[in-house]
Amino acid sequence: MQVDGEKIRRARDAKLLTQTQAAELSGVSRGTIARLESGKGGGRPSSIKALARVYGVGPQELLPHREPVGV
Repeated sequence: MQVDGEKIRRARDAKLLTQTQAAELSGVSRGTIARLESGKGGGRPSSIKALARVYGVGPQELLPHREPVGV
């Protein structure tokens, strides 16, 4: 699942968490969080849901914004 790395980093920063702290709270590895935030790949839906829960946002808020087709 493609994610928006900047949105993930901002959500983590808003909770004043380090990547290590977010990893401990979510069960997602720190390496995965770093990879997602850097935009070097997508994540599993379960990882996105876990991070969203820790960050207090909906999973869709961590996904890239897509313009409707034809706009």
